[in-house]
Amino acid sequence: MLKTLEDLINTIRQRKGSKPEKSYTNKLLSDKKLSIEKVKEEISELIDAVQKNSNKIHESADVLYHLMVLLEANDIKIEDVMNELKKRQKK
Repeated sequence: MLKTLEDLINTIRQRKGSKPEKSYTNKLLSDKKLSIEKVKEEISELIDAVQKNSNKIHESADVLYHLMVLLEANDIKIEDVMNELKKRQKK
């Protein structure tokens, strides 16, 4: 399960490094404003899906993808986010 997320992060990082043409991921990585707007849009769609109890999984996947791209576009490593979450765990 977490391997899929790890694979996604690796793909995003590869796109960031290679800048392939016609890559939606690269387009988002190159345009921080667009990336922010897409995260906002996808979160709104997820909230709507939760309220309507429909399409929640699809919209959740969209949020995760766009959030991972936004983090990478802004040099925020998911590993650092995970470490921060670990620090917040109650012992």
